[in-house]
Amino acid sequence: MTHPASEPNPPAMKAVTGDARDGAASNALEPILATTGVSKTFPGVKALQQVDFRLFPGEIHTLMGQNGAGKSTLINVLTGVVAPDAGTIRLGGEIVAFASPQEAEAAGVRTLYQEVNLCPNLSVAENIFAGRQPKRFGAIDWPDIKRRAQAALARLDVTLDVTRSLDAYPIAVQQMVAIARALSVDARVLILDEPTSSLDDGEVAQLFKILRHLKQSGIAILFVTHFIEQTYAISDRITVMRNGEREGEYLARDLPADQLVAKMVGHERMSARLREAAHDGHAVQEGPESKDSVQPFVELRGVGRRGTLQPIDLDVQPGQILGLAGLLGSGRTETARLLFGADRADSGTILIEGRPVRLRSPRDAVRHGIGYCAEDRKKEGIVAELSIRENILLALQARRGWLRKIKRHRAQEIADMWIERLGIKAADAEQPIGLLSGGNQQKALLARWLATNPKLLILDEPTRGIDVAAKFDIMDRLLALCANGLSILFISSEISEVLRVSHRVAVLRDRRKIAEVAGKASNEDNIYRLIAGSGE
Repeated sequence: MTHPASEPNPPAMKAVTGDARDGAASNALEPILATTGVSKTFPGVKALQQVDFRLFPGEIHTLMGQNGAGKSTLINVLTGVVAPDAGTIRLGGEIVAFASPQEAEAAGVRTLYQEVNLCPNLSVAENIFAGRQPKRFGAIDWPDIKRRAQAALARLDVTLDVTRSLDAYPIAVQQMVAIARALSVDARVLILDEPTSSLDDGEVAQLFKILRHLKQSGIAILFVTHFIEQTYAISDRITVMRNGEREGEYLARDLPADQLVAKMVGHERMSARLREAAHDGHAVQEGPESKDSVQPFVELRGVGRRGTLQPIDLDVQPGQILGLAGLLGSGRTETARLLFGADRADSGTILIEGRPVRLRSPRDAVRHGIGYCAEDRKKEGIVAELSIRENILLALQARRGWLRKIKRHRAQEIADMWIERLGIKAADAEQPIGLLSGGNQQKALLARWLATNPKLLILDEPTRGIDVAAKFDIMDRLLALCANGLSILFISSEISEVLRVSHRVAVLRDRRKIAEVAGKASNEDNIYRLIAGSGE
């Protein structure tokens, strides 16, 4: 697998010549944003330890590291969300100490976070200019807001009705609106924290086109992502964080993907499987039995829902992972919701272990042994204020009924068992789940459903927003569960990830199933051809 690195501007090339630890920066160009010896400690956690970081004008600099490596804390320090315990921050060569994100924005440091942080009840135009509406004769100039909002979106090649409420648009469009808001003001530094998590390939390509244009205009861009392919597609330089420290700074073209993964997880933990997968994610696992030799656990026959999903045929075998591949809006999540009873099908038949069933609600699905980890971990998964123990026991307690309460000592035993089995990193089971990293939150959600002893587990984007090491850890554990007979329906926007773990792959396009592949047909080129409509 090749990873083309974008070429930085000539001045940036002069400023950076290899690993930044030697401090060999040219005097021709000084960093626009830099930290020296920045440290930050939270109760029981050294989030940052003596971190030196620099960001140059006219470059795209990607920050990489596992969850808990210190990336988010560094961004929070740079943008005034939290104050460092030690060290200095310089913007344009001058020492700064932002007391709030508003101060950072006023100084030209704009940030777009992973979670879309907009007001869904307001119009698109109001969201783009919230808090800084242009006025005329003392009143808000609505025609000017509309015109300027359209112009801001035009920079992203997005055309839509800016007077409509934001919640009238899908999450991918909302993400583009958030990006337009960040780009709609003059900025010296643009920080993008997982901006592509809700975008499809076409939207990512369009965003990258815009970022390259902004780079050429001299804006410094700090990009945070967990997608290795995106890192190499857009980055001039990469800074790797590990355990709160800066591991190193590298030119993207000088750092192969397997070495990047090794530096993120630590050389001593870089297994042969991780190293192989960093190069090639196409190793589809062979199933324990052929498709025709075993009764499927669940079968969908002509199951559909008007306006959501065309009638689909699908079956999931015991002890196998069936992957769903397709772009955003192809029908992946819609299929999962119908199978879990979150939405009701209006056509077709669902069979479980050969018998027709009616899934009127998620409770019906749980009763039949189906679990579902939804795509939006924060909104539909964790209850951030509750403890890890309480989050893990939610589904099991709901299935038993609230009158048959699980005794405290038994609940503690179950939680501790799954924390150990899934390698959840936490002080103890009573720690609020909202304080865990994304990867550990995802493991806790897996534990919630595994505690119910399911026969089928539906996983919708289970590795979104978590680091590469946690991804492989979760995938390994899922394959081990399949070896014990668990059926899994696996959905991911990363085709290489779907292929890496799936025994078979169903390809969806335009809300319909168009193909099912296995064996030699299970390769990225073929999948992308099918999605594009040119495959056989």
